[in-house]
Amino acid sequence: MASERLLINKIPPLFILLHTLVFGSTLMVYNAHYIFKRSKPQVSDRFDWSKYHKIWHYLFLSIGVILCGVSLLFLPMRIFTACIILGFLSFAYSLPLLPFKNKRRIREFGWVKILVLASVWTIVTSVLPMLFWAKELSNYPFEILIRFVFMFILCVAFDIRDMQTDMDSDIYTLPNLIGECNSYRLMNSMLLLFVLLSIIQYTRYPSVSRLDAQIFTSAGTYWAIRYTRKYPSDRAYLALVDGMMLVYAILILLQ
Repeated sequence: MASERLLINKIPPLFILLHTLVFGSTLMVYNAHYIFKRSKPQVSDRFDWSKYHKIWHYLFLSIGVILCGVSLLFLPMRIFTACIILGFLSFAYSLPLLPFKNKRRIREFGWVKILVLASVWTIVTSVLPMLFWAKELSNYPFEILIRFVFMFILCVAFDIRDMQTDMDSDIYTLPNLIGECNSYRLMNSMLLLFVLLSIIQYTRYPSVSRLDAQIFTSAGTYWAIRYTRKYPSDRAYLALVDGMMLVYAILILLQ
């Protein structure tokens, strides 16, 4: 919706087919991940909860499948084609769909994992709206780049959280390859890039309030990352780091 605010120059309706598709897809993909996820005992509160409450995952997975199926029936073919690619990448993250002998899930490839996650969320939240509203992607390159940089930062933060469990599973993510301190330096550099791209986009589509929202989001993300570095917990990451996506959207929509 933050991207749509830029595309159509107004706040989009909440209940439209595109939003139904994205919401249903999120339910479907994330619950499928926890249904098929195989993890060591007590690796985290999330997985312990999932182990004893799988019925909820099956329920939300079913709701997601219904929402996706219904919305795709009425959406343009260009959206359906994009969803085929997005769907494969999303499910290949958790399920053994890749044609390799030893590593058959995207999440087992540390470098590929973070690029795929950031790219999928970038396409879902910026490219799909452009396809839905029949806008040329070439007219909004910086919106796509801004979203990728933002999602990449959040993905690095979560990979830092999972460094030990990934190492135990022989998954060499970016933080495990370059180290924790260098990962925080990388995120700080990417936040500066986020602000720079936002300024460049402002020169193309002048909106002081949108630029203010993006600068405030970068500052909030910096604070959230510093806080979780000092007080790491699942709740802190989900509420603050993940929560910056919601803060970003709300600030843009309130402009």
